[in-house]
Amino acid sequence: MTTARPVRLGPRSVLALALVSAVGVVAFGWPLLADPGSGLAHSADAPWLFAALLPLLVAVVVATIADSGMDAKAVAMLGVLAAVGAALRPLGAGTAGLEPMFFLMVLSGRVLGPGFGFVLGSVTMFASALLTGGVGPWMPFQMLSMGWFTMGAGLLPGAGRLRGRAEVLMLGAYGAVAAFAYGTIMNLQGWTYIGGMSSGISFRPGDPVHDNLVRFLAYCAATSFGWDLGRAALTVVLTLTIGSTVLKALRRATRRAAFEAPVAFEGAVAFEGAVGPAGAAASGGAGPVASGGPVASEGPADPGPAPDPGRGPAGTPPG
Repeated sequence: MTTARPVRLGPRSVLALALVSAVGVVAFGWPLLADPGSGLAHSADAPWLFAALLPLLVAVVVATIADSGMDAKAVAMLGVLAAVGAALRPLGAGTAGLEPMFFLMVLSGRVLGPGFGFVLGSVTMFASALLTGGVGPWMPFQMLSMGWFTMGAGLLPGAGRLRGRAEVLMLGAYGAVAAFAYGTIMNLQGWTYIGGMSSGISFRPGDPVHDNLVRFLAYCAATSFGWDLGRAALTVVLTLTIGSTVLKALRRATRRAAFEAPVAFEGAVAFEGAVGPAGAAASGGAGPVASGGPVASEGPADPGPAPDPGRGPAGTPPG
């Protein structure tokens, strides 16, 4: 059985998502190709990127509304899930990367689809940053990365067919890989401007891409591997233990919301109540159907007197 989804990606939605993703790839990756004399750093360009990404994210929402009619029920579900995700993020208190929010994002993206997932991931990260005071030049990068993270769960195969243990195992594997990917992408954002590190793993503008990538992998192993491992482990554990229950709850809520239920209108009611048989009797059997409407027929012609039962068919004497 195919699950109804609150946002169906149309051409404009896909184009907007592609545009946002292209800007994000450039924003994360351009320092590897920057000229050493340019003096560019993410600490300087991130506020401008933030100002550019937010309108694009809004454009994604507008495009999805225009393409698929994101109604009030979808907006309400978006608000509820974003609030829950923002509340879950501080529960780990930053301990070893234990962030239960990632578990909810994986399952929500799976059930609600890639379009809704991208918007949900971005809005949730924005709300959690406001809640925890984590507003800074890294926030637009977090929003984009979490949007990709949640959207990827919606792009997994078998959305309408795969159920049960196989689906839970697939989501657990995706959660583990995506948790490491999220940490690696965010490391690329911070590695370019965090100074004071060992020269063997520091970013060196203008060096060959291969050399910088080797130093970047060493930087990830030395600084964030433990955090990414904790995030991936918690996501897998929560998915395997309570993932099935949460998936059923999300799908039940989606079915009850009836996002794709067709809107049906009752047929037009004829104006016969006022001029039906009772109305005709009250007016002597004649008169207009309605004010300004056509005049009703005067009825059949007078058939004349009833035939005499003592006479024949043509009025002739019997026999």
